[in-house]
Amino acid sequence: MLSMVLYAVCTASLILMLSTGMMFTPSFAHTTIAVGKYDVEAGWDVEPPIVGLRNSVVISVVERGDIEGQSTGVTHVFRGVEAEVFFGGESKVLSFNSDAMPGSYYSPIIPTRTGTYLVQITGDIRGTPVDIQIPIEDVEHTAALDFPSLPAGNTITSSGSSQDASDIEALKKSIARIQSDISKLESGETEVLSTDDGMTYNFAVLGLSMSAVAIVLGVLSLTRKPVA
Repeated sequence: MLSMVLYAVCTASLILMLSTGMMFTPSFAHTTIAVGKYDVEAGWDVEPPIVGLRNSVVISVVERGDIEGQSTGVTHVFRGVEAEVFFGGESKVLSFNSDAMPGSYYSPIIPTRTGTYLVQITGDIRGTPVDIQIPIEDVEHTAALDFPSLPAGNTITSSGSSQDASDIEALKKSIARIQSDISKLESGETEVLSTDDGMTYNFAVLGLSMSAVAIVLGVLSLTRKPVA
């Protein structure tokens, strides 16, 4: 029922925007630099960029028209242009693919450190020399997308949450205690009243052993990764 209401609201909003000529465009932290009669824009495809998550450096090159506000996308730019991305003292030559929109290009990349990245573009665009550096939005830590926030001292690791680690540690301690109890029974340190030629002793050891097996299975269930 709720989904139907949301669908109706979204549909009505879309109709209203179309009928009133309202147009919304996403806001990107891209930087544009004029090079002769061309505008060169660079930024991240997904913003904010998050360390360790796949993204793309995107570049747009357009030729300004005679009428203000009009422009035309420039195709085959990277036949005469090379682009590199810099972080600190390290650099990487980017290999760009053409987007569906003329003049738009993208190069897949996984940022591995937080901080400021810089794109340098050199060469020539249809005979116009270009040698520019464009700063792109800072790469952020995964905390920028975390929700809900983790309790103080808790962190998420590749093997699971810190709570899982605590549970596993508790199970391991339980196994150690059971092994100690079995050793005491075998050594005679712990006495077992028996009137059936050792039958009670055997049952005691069997019960402790079964408890240990159950705990081991519990550990395995916590450490086993779920199948996707």
